[in-house]
Amino acid sequence: MIPEAWRLWWSRRRLRLRLTLLYGGLFFVAGSILLWVTYLITGQALNQQFVVGISKITNPRPDMVAQRPMFEDGVFQGDIVYRAESVLSDMVRWSMLAMILVGVVALVLGYVVADRALRPLDRVTETAQRLSESTLHERIGLKGPPDEVRRLADTFDAMLDRLHGVFDAQRRFIANASHELRTPLAINRTVLEVSLEEPAASEDLKALARALLGTNARYERLIEGLLLLAQSEQELTVRKWVDLEQVVRTVLEQIDLQPRKRPVTLHQDLRPVLVEGDPLFLERCVFNLLENAIKYNVRDGEIWLALGQEDGDAVITVGNTGPLVPPYEVDDLFEPFSRSQGDRVRSSRGAGLGLSIVRAIVRAHGGQVGAAARPEGGLSVTVRLPRQSL
Repeated sequence: MIPEAWRLWWSRRRLRLRLTLLYGGLFFVAGSILLWVTYLITGQALNQQFVVGISKITNPRPDMVAQRPMFEDGVFQGDIVYRAESVLSDMVRWSMLAMILVGVVALVLGYVVADRALRPLDRVTETAQRLSESTLHERIGLKGPPDEVRRLADTFDAMLDRLHGVFDAQRRFIANASHELRTPLAINRTVLEVSLEEPAASEDLKALARALLGTNARYERLIEGLLLLAQSEQELTVRKWVDLEQVVRTVLEQIDLQPRKRPVTLHQDLRPVLVEGDPLFLERCVFNLLENAIKYNVRDGEIWLALGQEDGDAVITVGNTGPLVPPYEVDDLFEPFSRSQGDRVRSSRGAGLGLSIVRAIVRAHGGQVGAAARPEGGLSVTVRLPRQSL
């Protein structure tokens, strides 16, 4: 088995190694061709200058025989040919050795060059991986000549500008609409409460007023949830070190664990963990997790709350008993207005924004949230928060 560290290293360096092997392969191909051409040229030159010349000397014209009788036996011809072939052999051997040594140096230099050329792309990739809806303000800001990589980074920054503008416009619209709807709903609630206190009001009118008050309360919760969702998806404006154990205990003091319809038993395992973030948003995150576990529980059910540290991250786990949740519906529970088993009609349990707000808050803190259906029924939600937010 390949260790995970090596697997990660290979996945991050794969393109560099491929380019290095490409550079090295091209170098060895070009070097082999150069060596072959040099061998042919050198062999031809040696053959013309030595072998052919010696052949002429060892086979002189008749008028030269009397002057150089030593060449009649061709004593030096075989020796010269042998030496020429030895020179060619030595040249090929040493050239191949030099080419291998220089090839190794070329591979190292090729890796260095590939690493330097791809470093700006690493910066683009890291920025893209780090971005979320709450960190769209970040930019690559690559400096250097206007080459292909610089144009890619500038194009990416321009795209982020457009996305940031779209998300800001969407959040402003939700926030403004929520604020505008608060006033008439508050007026309606006041009118209905006054009508219930009116002595001359009939029982039918009071029953209608109570029904309308329930509907009005539902829309107030919906608007509050939309406003909180819009706020939690924005960039964090408050970052401070927070003890999550204190946050959880504060939430436990606020929430009612013994509602009339579904009293529950809480099992808790809390340990002090420090994270950097917005304490109010973190408090709301824990509150929504516990509130969701209470609402979608059974009578005399149970809730398991755990807080600890794992791999340097703060981990909050909230599990609860309850009705069976199909595994294919778990991921949909984090979408706005989604409830278990596709329930989008009943309003007695909330507006369907609890887990959506949790996911938005966790993402704003650079964390992750996931859920799993318990085989016995109910849900287990796990939140991982880095000790230092993005």
